[in-house]
Amino acid sequence: MLRDTLRRFIEKEMPRDQVSRWDKENMFPRDVHDKLVALGLTGLTVPEEYGGSGRDITATIVTIEELCSRSMAVGCAYIQSSCYAGLNLVEVGSDEQRRTLLPRVASEGLMFAYGFTEPDVGADLASVRTSARREGDELVIRGSKRFCSGAAISDYIYALVRTGPAEEKYRNLSLVLIPPDAPGVVLEHQDTMGLKGGGTFDVSFDDVRIPVKNVVGGEEGIGQGWRKLVGPGLDVEKIEVAAMALGIARGAIGDAWAYAQERVQFGKPICTIQSIRHMLADVKTRFEACRLMTYSAAALIDSHRPAAAETAMAKLFVCDTARDIVLTCQQILGAYGYVRDFDMERYVRDILVMPILGGSSAIQRNNIANLLKLPR
Repeated sequence: MLRDTLRRFIEKEMPRDQVSRWDKENMFPRDVHDKLVALGLTGLTVPEEYGGSGRDITATIVTIEELCSRSMAVGCAYIQSSCYAGLNLVEVGSDEQRRTLLPRVASEGLMFAYGFTEPDVGADLASVRTSARREGDELVIRGSKRFCSGAAISDYIYALVRTGPAEEKYRNLSLVLIPPDAPGVVLEHQDTMGLKGGGTFDVSFDDVRIPVKNVVGGEEGIGQGWRKLVGPGLDVEKIEVAAMALGIARGAIGDAWAYAQERVQFGKPICTIQSIRHMLADVKTRFEACRLMTYSAAALIDSHRPAAAETAMAKLFVCDTARDIVLTCQQILGAYGYVRDFDMERYVRDILVMPILGGSSAIQRNNIANLLKLPR
């Protein structure tokens, strides 16, 4: 029922010509996001007591897959609301933050943008240099973040900052909520190959003042950022990215499948050519493996069972395989797969970042080996 609702929504509210325009203009369709909120979809991660429908990870992953099969501009914003804001507030927010912000996720589509990566800090997040010093009831933030996607359209930047000596690497980190329009915050747009819509930004903080209550988890959350960062929300993030890749791959397969039946060469549709048939059979088969891994991991999380290794495996396999699927589909379209008037060109640009986003494939391999206790 959820998939049927989403597919009707996509056909009505996200037609291909509009999606192409959002991509070309790097535009976020706020009105479409608001209509998703009205359907109650941002409430899929919010408990009923805060106005949501209850935590349902599988339904959230379904929504991400369906939206991203048509538009990353809409799909990424949905993740920023339901996952970055909703799931993190439920998992690690203070009672006050849950009480004041979770109803806004469900009823307004409140969004967070992740502010983790820095110019000199990628996978080694515990080495962040952006600092926060306390002055009375305020924190003063100084530093910079990189690859902060969706910062300009978000209500808060969910930033990892250092609140103590760098020598105690993992003990003096805190997560804080920084309004992107606060005095001292400067956003500098980055022109990325894909993921158009919400935009990707370098963000600098020049003595930005925020109240201590904006520390995630409240005052007790000061110095607890690493523990909060690597909690259950990290497992969900891995399959969020897998679901994004799954959606892009599904869109590419659908277009290649239709094109192969419409394109005529030597008097016959190219789907009658054995090499094309084999390519289509391969992408369908690989997609099914990706789908099963993604939703198996989601089911583990929904049943509150350990899933760290399985989500890392899903993220690794699905993102790498989806990239190969999309590139194969581009080959089926031939030169048309390279033309900006065709959606396939956008699928290719968007899929290339998936093995990097949310922890690279190399990092996932390390994590899998460690989680399965392979001796060093």
